[in-house]
Amino acid sequence: MATLGPISGKPLSISGLCGRSLANDVDGSALIEFVLTSSVLFTLLFCFMEVCLVFYSYDLISEAAREGTRYAMYRGASCPSSSNPTCEVTASQVNTYVLGLVWPNLAGGTITPTTSYPNGNENVGSTVKVTVTYVFPIKMPFVPTHSITMASTSVMPILQ
Repeated sequence: MATLGPISGKPLSISGLCGRSLANDVDGSALIEFVLTSSVLFTLLFCFMEVCLVFYSYDLISEAAREGTRYAMYRGASCPSSSNPTCEVTASQVNTYVLGLVWPNLAGGTITPTTSYPNGNENVGSTVKVTVTYVFPIKMPFVPTHSITMASTSVMPILQ
């Protein structure tokens, strides 16, 4: 049985300074609700930003692969002419060209281009294949993997 208060005759309870019951106090509930909802909101916002960076990075490497094959397809074995006798490129020169493209790497991952000639030569009509591999670093906490490896391949016939 509860003890009655000295003046009011109401049951005693844990009270604040004004005699209000803390069990029914709502002054701090808005702050607690804000903290809980804002933490979920910011978590979802940063996850959305990370997913956007993944899509941007994939677009970056696919465009780099296409640019590499365009670069190589016009610099095949029949490229040398009297005006430009050294325009033929090797696979390492195409890889250097792809790495030299100045698109912003916002995620800070590692880009690795690989150029090959599936037909075994650089003659007109043969194909050039450029594969760009990208290791995307995940910067979110509590994610079991710390990186995603993406690759994009472009294949085109050599025209010159």
